[in-house]
Amino acid sequence: MALIDVILNLAGVLLWLSWRSLRFDPLVITSPATLVGTLRRAEPQRLRGWQLLASLAALILLRALLYRQIGPAAEDWRPPLNLYFFVPRFHSNLLLETIIFSLLSFARVLIVCYFWLLALAMINRRNPETDPLLRMLRLHLGPVARWPLLVQLLLPLMLVTALWIALHPLLLHLGVTTRVRSNAHLVEQGLLIGTALYFSLQYVLPVFLFLHLIASYVYLGSSPMWDFIGATARNLLAPLRRLPLRIAKFDFTPVAGVILIFSLLHWLPNFILAQMAQNKVSLWPQ
Repeated sequence: MALIDVILNLAGVLLWLSWRSLRFDPLVITSPATLVGTLRRAEPQRLRGWQLLASLAALILLRALLYRQIGPAAEDWRPPLNLYFFVPRFHSNLLLETIIFSLLSFARVLIVCYFWLLALAMINRRNPETDPLLRMLRLHLGPVARWPLLVQLLLPLMLVTALWIALHPLLLHLGVTTRVRSNAHLVEQGLLIGTALYFSLQYVLPVFLFLHLIASYVYLGSSPMWDFIGATARNLLAPLRRLPLRIAKFDFTPVAGVILIFSLLHWLPNFILAQMAQNKVSLWPQ
């Protein structure tokens, strides 16, 4: 079920990004007053914006209906919403609750996706606009892509905290979370969930470093994608360039970068949580 949930969430994110990308199509947004505005596509446009949004809504609703059907039959399976420090489980025998879970599950993946886009924009903030992939990335982020670095760093944490505070009464009504002793504890819960968002970078940054390592020794052709991957990897590895990590013709800097990322974003948090669990100490405030 977890794999199905991931696949459907990824499909939903692709539908959302496709809908957003329609706004950046020069053959859609230009007016006939310009030369480009007089051009028309050779092939008929298959999908419109409302069709993409309708498909996304149908996906979220159909997934909820699916969980409503198979949940009670699978020994009262309760779909989990993994928030790293806290995993609320929803009742699958109630249609409204499965709809809420389906929507929140998609929203969680969409937030992670936009956080990754923001992280890539911050890493490449000094790169020129001539990079087409970076330009598209910045278009998806809108004005946020031009905000100061400190604001960009703190924005995901603040937004996730505010979202958790706003959703807590609903989750409490559904019985998937418990009451907090004070508003300060509620804010702490939101900050913890927001902090977990930064840990998700362990799944995307090493991919850029590995691909850059391969492209450094194997010629894979010239394309904007490889240029963007190389620029991102070089910016990531800039703090490590002064270290003696090159032996003969082999550069171990990308390998050291991957190890450092996993150490800070995976092994260290898991080690701390494991030690706290052994001492029967919970980091989640209640």
